[in-house]
Amino acid sequence: MKEETIKKAVREGYARIAKGDNSCCAPVNSCCGNRRLAQTISKRIGYSEKELKEVPEGANLGLGCGNPIAFSSLKEGETVLDLGSGAGFDCFLAANEVGNKGRVIGVDMTAEMIERAKENGRKSKYKNVEFRLGEIENLPVADSSIDIVISNCVINLSPDKRKVFLEVFRVLKPGGRLMISDIVLLKELPGYVKDSIEAYIGCLSGAIMRNEYLGAMQAAGFQKVRIIDETSLSIDCMANDPTVKLIIKNLNLSPDKTEEIASSVASIKVYAVKPNGSV
Repeated sequence: MKEETIKKAVREGYARIAKGDNSCCAPVNSCCGNRRLAQTISKRIGYSEKELKEVPEGANLGLGCGNPIAFSSLKEGETVLDLGSGAGFDCFLAANEVGNKGRVIGVDMTAEMIERAKENGRKSKYKNVEFRLGEIENLPVADSSIDIVISNCVINLSPDKRKVFLEVFRVLKPGGRLMISDIVLLKELPGYVKDSIEAYIGCLSGAIMRNEYLGAMQAAGFQKVRIIDETSLSIDCMANDPTVKLIIKNLNLSPDKTEEIASSVASIKVYAVKPNGSV
């Protein structure tokens, strides 16, 4: 698939989610359209009840594949950048951690998501969070200005992941760190899944092999690259996830093929550091 085609499809898909027309990278009646189900999904991937209550209503769309905040060790006064910030869920959690002396910047390429996130921030009177429209391959952020970059199931949506990691390296301060949750492959997906735009938006067909993902981080200059946590995508999880259920239906996948896909995918939390002395 061409890069322009992928970006257009992802942008349009998430615009519909932001407007409430559909959710979780899938059409109407999927998980994020149901607040209770979004909360359930978030608990399943690592968010606490306390965290879910701390954010503005409407910020949690249930779109993540993990909780990068839990492993970020955020400190008061730090500057945080969230790649693919959506409606602001992780940004607001980070803002609570870094306090009034800190700063959180969310970047998303979907204008509708940016507007929704800004409205969530306004209604809850957040003063230390801002949202910027932009692509994660070309971040609207100054060089060496960020203490920590977080991201939640977004980099897999980029058709140029190496460029993303180069950009992250550029904006981090020397000694800055990267903490991301994302989807990677344990083995290659079948061609009929890799060629599906629907599966791309659903965070499946855009994923790359785990070693390739880690290698792209190292090639960008990151050190101490390590997987903090890894969870396989179980067949039960796939059978109950509205997004994946829709992909299964539209691709007419048999139980055997569904199991094959489930065994190919994992959710990982990855940590890395920009070395001191880097520019």
